[in-house]
Amino acid sequence: MQSDLPPEHAEPKVASPFADAEVAVPQHRKGSKTILLWAGAVVVILAIGVVGGIFLTRYLNDPYRTLESFPVAKFLENYQSLAGSRFKAELRVEADLIWKENTGRLMLFSTSDDSRPIAVMVPAVVAKDIYFTKGQTYMAELEVKEGGLIYANSCRKN
Repeated sequence: MQSDLPPEHAEPKVASPFADAEVAVPQHRKGSKTILLWAGAVVVILAIGVVGGIFLTRYLNDPYRTLESFPVAKFLENYQSLAGSRFKAELRVEADLIWKENTGRLMLFSTSDDSRPIAVMVPAVVAKDIYFTKGQTYMAELEVKEGGLIYANSCRKN
């Protein structure tokens, strides 16, 4: 369909000065940056998972985790109320009182919660691989036995 308007009333044609120019901006490669971003994210997530797994495993494998802390004040007031009970305690070596072969070592400890000394019997099977030195700290599972004697069922150096 042709226009019936005379040429002086026709719309003027506009020509772009850049119509013959080539593209000067290089094409963007999306693929390589996206792959690097995803690879970095995967590495970070794996690292967080590994570190979290290590801490969770250590926490769940802690044999002292479910035990209550040893109540020194309650023990000194009335040891009979604690007879047969097991506790955890962070012990500090105060003195080595006596060693008897096949029986164990009687030690004097203080706890991290209370500085008053308590006597603890460390059986020979527990004490055989441990060299106690004054001032060292140990985590132990304690049991109050008959007569109020405290036994260390297990012990590990902090």
